Amino acid sequence: MMQFMEFITTGFRGSGAPIMFILLALGFAGIGLIVERIWFLYKQCGTSRTFMYTVARYINGGEHDKALRFAASSTSPLSKIVAAILQNRGKGTKVVRRLVDEVFLQETPRVHRFLPFLQAFANMAVLIGLAGTIYGFMEAFDSLANVPAAQRAQALAASIAIVMSSTFWGLMVAILCLFAHTILVSRSDRILEEMDEKAAKMVNLLEGPA
Repeated sequence: MMQFMEFITTGFRGSGAPIMFILLALGFAGIGLIVERIWFLYKQCGTSRTFMYTVARYINGGEHDKALRFAASSTSPLSKIVAAILQNRGKGTKVVRRLVDEVFLQETPRVHRFLPFLQAFANMAVLIGLAGTIYGFMEAFDSLANVPAAQRAQALAASIAIVMSSTFWGLMVAILCLFAHTILVSRSDRILEEMDEKAAKMVNLLEGPA
């Protein structure tokens, strides 16, 4: 374990340290975005089943005002659509559906926010890691050509450490960001699908056929 930690941190102590710290900064930025998206998509958006069950219970009991207050108390995208439907019920199906479309267009960017950055961070990490790899090989060739024979082994080992460390960290950051991007995009798409489905059902329930 100690040898592995020594291996992956060697690059931070050589001439390739700036590249390594850039990769580290990208990794922390990616983790920050992932944490924020997990909190929003899983915590703030919550589960639509529990939310819709409570709203349906109020509506079935004829307590539309309570249903509206409950929906307005939440800041999730689905709750905003439900609140818009309840607030404008009785104005006609076309009017309500137009308002729902407006809210949907407003909330969609919130659901997809920052996700493209994760993909961009992954691509940048691979490219920066490749730059570190090329830089390490340049130092390795320089050590073979210009360093005294007694110091070549040590200089070559330091250069190879830059090559391996930059490649390792670049791939780790890219894998983390791409994996999280895949999971979070799937979650955001499911949220939008549920918003569309639940909104259509509520409009049909409260307004009836057009």
